[in-house]
Amino acid sequence: MIEDAIRWDERGLAPVVVQDATTRQVLMVAYMNAEALRRTLETGETVFWSRSRGALWHKGETSGNVQRVREVLVDCDADTLLVLVEPAGPACHTGAVSCFYRRLQDLE
Repeated sequence: MIEDAIRWDERGLAPVVVQDATTRQVLMVAYMNAEALRRTLETGETVFWSRSRGALWHKGETSGNVQRVREVLVDCDADTLLVLVEPAGPACHTGAVSCFYRRLQDLE
């Protein structure tokens, strides 16, 4: 099974960087467990593990802002995933295209 190739942390999770497949803009960072990865690969849309809710989360399930998976890459240590997607809308819950829209210096 493909999920056996991933080095999951002690909670059974791996961080996932989500990047726009066309622009290469980093959209968000989330976590997957083995089930989330299986569902992502089966459905072709991102599914994550919500640490706050303790449940699987299909990105865009309620908002319609799904992320269609184009490619899944794994880093050299096999403990972090990079998912290239075609987004159907904003990635951030604030409505921003990317969750990375604030400069650290501006938070002071």
